[in-house]
Amino acid sequence: MTTILLADDHNVVRQGLRALLEAEPDFSVVGEAADGLEALKLVERFSPNVLILDLKMPGLNGLEVVRQTRQRRPETRIVVLSMYGDEAHVLEALRHGATAYVVKGATAADLIRGVREAVAGRHYLSPPLSEHAVEAYFARAEEAALDVYDTLTPREREVLQLAAEGLTNAEIAARLSISPRTAETHRGNLMRKLNLRTQTDLIRFALRRGIVTLNNSDPE
Repeated sequence: MTTILLADDHNVVRQGLRALLEAEPDFSVVGEAADGLEALKLVERFSPNVLILDLKMPGLNGLEVVRQTRQRRPETRIVVLSMYGDEAHVLEALRHGATAYVVKGATAADLIRGVREAVAGRHYLSPPLSEHAVEAYFARAEEAALDVYDTLTPREREVLQLAAEGLTNAEIAARLSISPRTAETHRGNLMRKLNLRTQTDLIRFALRRGIVTLNNSDPE
């Protein structure tokens, strides 16, 4: 039996995915998460064979969930299910450790195949992404130069997203179960590493990187 964890901030999407996946006799959905931080907790709790997640989620973005899942539970295969099918998003997801990438405009059969390919340890890109380009995508992802964002610790990335979403140090501390002073320290360290001086700089950086969207942050 293949155990699957779903991570998407839209209830209706998760409900549809659960119905679709559990129609397969060898698939079992063991949990659902509505934000990135919850997804990581459930990955550690259930150790699913497959994590299916969206890239754009509150609390912790999908790319960081991919990265931390690969570090904490490397045996869990990751299938990104996203509305973004451009090369930049695909390369970032693969570089962070995703096994398969399925665009939300693909068919149900494409998603099922993506899960099965991931379980088998094979990489998969759904149409309209070219299957023949899989190796080229991964080669380019591996060759991508290290950027300054990669110097942040996992905790600093968590603080970055929550700060960009407008949370105060006290609110970040409560969300991450750390002290406000520790949250403040992480915030200062990440701003120094990224050469950011103000909250506006932080938000604009997060927007450029796709960590948050205008729906949950205001760059002004």
